[in-house]
Amino acid sequence: MKMIISVFSSIVIIVLILFFVLFHIQHRLIFFPQKLDPDFRFSFKSFFEERYFNTEDNVRIHALHFKVKNSKGIIYYMHGNAGSLQGWGEVSSDFLVHQYDILIIDYRGYGKSNGKISEKSLFKDAQVIYNTLKREYEEKDIVIYGRSIGSGIATYVASHNNPGLLILESPFYNLPDVARTYFPWFPAKLIRFKFRNDIYIKDVKCPVYIFHGAMDEVIDVKGSYKLKPKLKSGDRLIIIDGGHHNDLMVFNEYQEQLGKILSSFSER
Repeated sequence: MKMIISVFSSIVIIVLILFFVLFHIQHRLIFFPQKLDPDFRFSFKSFFEERYFNTEDNVRIHALHFKVKNSKGIIYYMHGNAGSLQGWGEVSSDFLVHQYDILIIDYRGYGKSNGKISEKSLFKDAQVIYNTLKREYEEKDIVIYGRSIGSGIATYVASHNNPGLLILESPFYNLPDVARTYFPWFPAKLIRFKFRNDIYIKDVKCPVYIFHGAMDEVIDVKGSYKLKPKLKSGDRLIIIDGGHHNDLMVFNEYQEQLGKILSSFSER
């Protein structure tokens, strides 16, 4: 009996230690930033300018602002959880062709941005930048676009403001829901990053469009199906057959639907 108790106690201790470690390093399992030197030079064909936004706690958020002549509005783009603007700047071409400016931000600790990530800080940073955009564009001409982890930030900002449109690409229901897929034994209450798309999306007043690949291997398309009942009348979930997590832009259906959405938005 003593041996059984001893073994059981050891297992409990090991599990608690594992939970403790995962609780404190979970940001490393979610965010995979690429750092860039302050003097790093970008080489995109389209016209752009580098911008910095100062936050409430004196953190500098770096962004790339791509511009076209006579723009119809601006895409405020929140990218995925890995990389930096060195790679993410390439998505600008998908929007510039439709005559929209696009501002893509690097989160804290990504690229040339400094600071440490927390869910609260990501929301605050995004709002600071949104406030600046409202002074440069009419709010009705701002399209918020959130991809993957960026969907959690985009939906939050859209729910607390009045943009003209919200587009989500490969979003999740909420982050604990995703975590259950990878760590089904880890208590959801111990997940520090929540990104409650399921709650915030109900408060979004503008039209909402969701793109998701039917074969997404990173964020299961089931998450978008779970969000669908929370959408308003007129909002749409667009499933890209054969689409995975990182390749929707190569599908004609995605490009065609995106063009229709942005075209109808500018003609409203």
